[in-house]
Amino acid sequence: MRIKPFSKRKTISLALQGGGAHGAFTWGVLDYLLEAGQLDFDAVSGTSAGAMNAAVLAQGLMAGGPDGAREALAAFWKAVASSVPFDVTVRTLDGDSGTLAPAMKMMMMWASFFSPYELNPFDHNPLRDVVTKQIDFERLRRESPLRLFIAATEANTGRLRLFRERELTADALLASACLPSVHHSIEIDGEHYWDGGFAANPAVFPLFYTGKSRDILLVLINPMRHSKTPRSADEIRTRSMELGFSANFLREMRMFAHAREFAEQQPWWSRGRLERRLLSTNFHLIEASEVMSQLSSESKLSASGSFLELLRDLGRERAQQWHAESGHHVGERPSVEVAGLFGARPSAAEIRP
Repeated sequence: MRIKPFSKRKTISLALQGGGAHGAFTWGVLDYLLEAGQLDFDAVSGTSAGAMNAAVLAQGLMAGGPDGAREALAAFWKAVASSVPFDVTVRTLDGDSGTLAPAMKMMMMWASFFSPYELNPFDHNPLRDVVTKQIDFERLRRESPLRLFIAATEANTGRLRLFRERELTADALLASACLPSVHHSIEIDGEHYWDGGFAANPAVFPLFYTGKSRDILLVLINPMRHSKTPRSADEIRTRSMELGFSANFLREMRMFAHAREFAEQQPWWSRGRLERRLLSTNFHLIEASEVMSQLSSESKLSASGSFLELLRDLGRERAQQWHAESGHHVGERPSVEVAGLFGARPSAAEIRP
């Protein structure tokens, strides 16, 4: 599909969701948008894998502009694939499905009975080596071309912590992706942190309140709707965890939907600064629910190079489709209605004639 040029360059903020290896989908989205070269990025909010993509995007833009960012993202995900000491996936006739090998499934079963402090007493984390080699944190704190909001969760309070670009470290980035069943909590200034998904996946409000751009692009990698209802104990346990990671994001977006609806009902002459901001904010969406819902939750742990590239290609495809169909709406109007996607469903009494 040929890239249709915009009449002028436009600026947008990004909200990048977390989801382990599925974050390679976001790599593909960013890769295409950088290649198209018609959008400038203002601020990026990211959680877990979304936080990794955000920091690597900023590193690449700082070092070499859009081409440097594409190279940095490719190098990061290639390093992630290479960091796994053995192939954790099984192969099928259709290629790499992202399904975990029996040995890896056994390790995950152990993780349900033993804590990482027992299974991994020395807290070995290959991702630490990857991020410290791929990102110049000292320079990024000084020269980041993007405003960053990296989400982590305080393990002892459940409160959200947003690390800004000027305070970003390897520990802060790893805190955003710290699954407590796999890794030790990350301690920063006496506070212990777990994965940011518990508190925000991702946080959208900082883009709304502090962003210079009125356009926010949501890049979602967790299914908006699953294809089937879980039945087995393992499926129910997995779905419960997934819903837990999505709950705060869905609640936040539902708040935006209701607040916007309230603002629309106010006479124009009585609208305050908040109402005007709500009505001028344009939300956009790139996601692949029907594909992601068919992947097992365990595939989020699959770091096989071919699987990551498959997700990258899917992300590029969806970004290209959005760019062609809705990209021209940036700066003009929303390309997705948050009320329809995230608003609460009416009760039977409300819809009964």
